[in-house]
Formats: sequence, C-alpha cells, structure tokens
Amino acid sequence: MLRAIRRNKAAYLFILPALLLMLLIVFVPLLQGIYYSFTNMDQYNMGNKFVKASYEWIGLANYKRVLAGEGLAEFLGVLKQTMIWTFTNVFFHFILGFGLALLLNRHIKGRGLYRMLLLIPWAVPSFISAFAWRWMFNGEFGFINMVLRKMGFEGVAWLSDPVWAMTAVIITNVWLGFPFMMVTFLGGLQSIPRDLYEAAYVDGASRFQQFLHITLPQMKSTIFTATLLGVIWTFNLFAVIYLITEGGPYNSTQILVTFAYVKAFNNWQLAEATTYGVIILSLLIAFSFFYSRVLKMTEEK
Repeated sequence: MLRAIRRNKAAYLFILPALLLMLLIVFVPLLQGIYYSFTNMDQYNMGNKFVKASYEWIGLANYKRVLAGEGLAEFLGVLKQTMIWTFTNVFFHFILGFGLALLLNRHIKGRGLYRMLLLIPWAVPSFISAFAWRWMFNGEFGFINMVLRKMGFEGVAWLSDPVWAMTAVIITNVWLGFPFMMVTFLGGLQSIPRDLYEAAYVDGASRFQQFLHITLPQMKSTIFTATLLGVIWTFNLFAVIYLITEGGPYNSTQILVTFAYVKAFNNWQLAEATTYGVIILSLLIAFSFFYSRVLKMTEEK
C-alpha cells in the first residue's frame, strides 16, 4: 500500500482535497450521528454556545425503544408505508422509463424534441413541482378535481383521505422520477452493438426474441445500477412527501426519513431520530448487499 502511494504520489495529492472534503461533510457527521443514537440527547441537554451539553451514553436503549413494544408497532407501520412508497415508485419509474427509452431509441421524426420535453419533470426543481402538484390535488380548487367535475365525476379527497394521499404523492414522484430512468436506459440501449440485432434478424429472430435474448442481457448492468440508485433515492426522498402532505393525514404518508424528521424537529427526540437514521442506513446497506449478491448469482448461472 505504501509502495503504491509513493509510486503514484502525484495522483494521491490531486485526490487528497476531495478525500478531506468527503471526510468533513460525510464521514464525520455520519460517525457523530451514530454516536448520538447511543445517547439520550434531546432539546434540553443538547447544549449550545452558552450551556454545556449534558446528554449521556445510554447504550442500546434507543434501539430497544424503537424495535420493541409500542415503538416496534410504530416502526413497522412506517416501514410498511416506506416499502409501499419505494417499490411502487421504482416499479413505475422502471416501466415508464424503459418503455419510453425503447420508443426514443427508434428512428422517429422529432425524436430530439420528445426527449427534451420528457426531461422537463427532471429539470424542474423538485420543491417547485411538489408545490404545483399540491395545488392541483387541492380538494376544492385543484385542477384535477375541476376536470373530474367537468366530466361528471365527484371530486377526490386527495390530501385528506389516507389512501388517496399516498396515491397523490406516488403520482407526483413518478412524474418527477421517470426521466432519470428513461435517460439512463436510453444510454444503455444506444451502447448495444447494432450487429447483434442484424445477425438475429438474419437468423429469423422476431422483435420479441431480440428483446428477450439481446436487449435484456445487454442491459442487465444498466438496469441493476438504475434500479439500485432508484431504490436508495426513493427510500430517502424527503421533499415530495413533506411538501405535499407533511406525512398526513394521520401519519398515513409518513416514511422513515420524514418520520425521523418529525422525531427530531417536531418532538425534539434527537437521539431517537438519529437511531432511525442509523436503521435507515443499515436497511439500505443490507438491501444493496443482497441485491448485488442476487445479480452476481444470476450472472454465474
């Protein structure tokens, strides 16, 4: 290791500022947050520039509070909603993104214009889109209910009914997220050599057979990376839910990351909030490891 550093001294010097920055803004706060999860920190003992911090080390007490008894029921309820939120969003991101990528990969008139228009949801800042969708989901004056009434239907209680509220935030996030999948898959499709399709066509393979035996195998690594990133980003997505429903009604749209925020800044249970943060990190690491192993096993077959 030391020999490699001496041999590539210039390269390591160039990346040293980036490593120091990562250490300061990522790893130090991460380790500090993990430490806080083993304390009893709250608004009264956290300290400030005038008062010395007085929180104490309490070991695994926060984890027992979250993962046992009444806390466990609360945690499992929010975890269930997080799973519904994450996998429903990623499913529709994948289906819409892959379908549109397949269409845009063909030689059609105005393809560049379609690509630009379909990228608009991704280009607009998410908080602006969230406010716009919140207005459209308004029960009395929202655009969607106005259209429904014009068509002879009753308006929907988008933001006051638990099921419709979750549906509303999922619709918003699907609209925001599918362009990333589309661009990623389009890049993967365009990297597949055309010779493979030409050879398959000569051999009499149908379009479906080409898709099944050429497109999907060639896209496997792209699909893996895009879906893994999609799961991680969606699992941790805070802005859409908080800005549209604030986790309501009756906590029916809370996910783990928004629930941790409520614990920290509404209830001032800072140590318990960091405990949720550590649990979120652990779940995502476990999922990434399991997902990678499954992909490796499928490639070895």
